[in-house]
Amino acid sequence: MIEPMLPPWPERSPGPKPVPDRLCLRGILFVLYVGIPWQQLPLELGFGSGQTCWRRLERWQEAGVFDRLHQKLLSELNAAGELDWSRACVDASHVRAKKGGSATGPSPVDRRKTGSKHHLITDGGGIPLKVITTAANVNDVTQTLALVDGVPPVAGRVGHPRRRPDALLGDKGYDSNPNRKELLRRGILPVISRKGQPDIQGLGKLRYVVEQMFALVHQFNRFAVRWERRLDLHDAFASLACSIICWRRLRKG
Repeated sequence: MIEPMLPPWPERSPGPKPVPDRLCLRGILFVLYVGIPWQQLPLELGFGSGQTCWRRLERWQEAGVFDRLHQKLLSELNAAGELDWSRACVDASHVRAKKGGSATGPSPVDRRKTGSKHHLITDGGGIPLKVITTAANVNDVTQTLALVDGVPPVAGRVGHPRRRPDALLGDKGYDSNPNRKELLRRGILPVISRKGQPDIQGLGKLRYVVEQMFALVHQFNRFAVRWERRLDLHDAFASLACSIICWRRLRKG
């Protein structure tokens, strides 16, 4: 599935023949799952050096491979009737950023240590649609519209590709009247609890899927703790983790 998306190598490339893409992908997946530093990737596994796999990750991210892979898997899930567009859920989770870098800041939940925050939107069944990484001290409410607008066009059904859910579910961290107006303008019903008022009855039972998805994506150790200073490479791991979860759901379905 990934191979047709990969940028081709020049026919006459100077120097030694590059390590096969399949082996580099295995090395990238190994680092994503285990969370080891690139320089500690064991050569005896046959994936090439950590530096080689890192360069291949950079090359593929610049070519947009991982975002296109995630979008393709979403389309296949949609064609199989596995996406629930009746509602979407949003939430956020903090992660520690060991080496700093862009989109990092003092974490309000980790003694102001340097961290990032993952903002996630899922469909009604918990399938990840989009992840945005910001500094740890960015308020959840500021990313509501960015998450909604960041959902890629998902084909797989008759008609135009779809990218808007019917409703958006969020806790009090997403309470904002201007955002409610913008969601309604986009044809999305905001179902968001208001600060100072009781939670909307039954909302928690519907929103648990996004919390469950955070537990799944943070099982990828390289994503649960941010080691990349460069945001684009951390985003590559985000798209790859979401793609793996979509692939598992597709095979299970």
